[in-house]
Amino acid sequence: MNPVRSERRSDREHPLERSEPDCGNSILNGPESSLLNASNGVKIPVLISASRIKSKVKELAGRISRDYRGKQPLMICILNGAFVFMADLLRNLTIPVECDFIRLSSYGNDTKSSGRIRVVMDIECLVSAKGGSASGGKGKDIIIVDDIIDTGLTTGFLVDRLRRAKARSVKICALLDKPSRRQAPIKIDYPGFTVPNKFVVGYGIDYKEQYRQLDYIGYIK
Repeated sequence: MNPVRSERRSDREHPLERSEPDCGNSILNGPESSLLNASNGVKIPVLISASRIKSKVKELAGRISRDYRGKQPLMICILNGAFVFMADLLRNLTIPVECDFIRLSSYGNDTKSSGRIRVVMDIECLVSAKGGSASGGKGKDIIIVDDIIDTGLTTGFLVDRLRRAKARSVKICALLDKPSRRQAPIKIDYPGFTVPNKFVVGYGIDYKEQYRQLDYIGYIK
């Protein structure tokens, strides 16, 4: 029987399928662990406040701007979860950049990835290159912008694909890192926050297309 194909990135765990019990983390301590109401009336506990996100994005943009001074990197946003992060990151950069977008999907059901990845919407430069009108990623300095590195399967797939396209360099900028779920070795060059094994939402990250509009990172209990 062929596996069901999900049209959305599905390498994040389902909130009801946690393999580990919730555990304490310094990021949860203090007044930021209070509850806020999402638009649908469900209370979403705060994991990372809007002010902390803003500060971290500015920090990451500063590092990227310094590292790529005199260059014009291509920043590739993994849709849909990273679009808010990408937009804020761009507004804080002090160097010229190119932008592109990709949407990837895992083969599997709605709650668990099989690890097989397919391209739903491709990077424009690679699409053009297939038609012979561009050099694709060859010779480019590329920064992958991701919302969360979870299993690492989706991001790893994209890194390998860009290297095969002969990119000059490929680095990763991720707002969130969840190492407890890692299945593939991934080096995050520009990391934001390390988060515990919770199903996070907000700041562009969804659960069944809900909660993307939150200006903070919360989690579903």
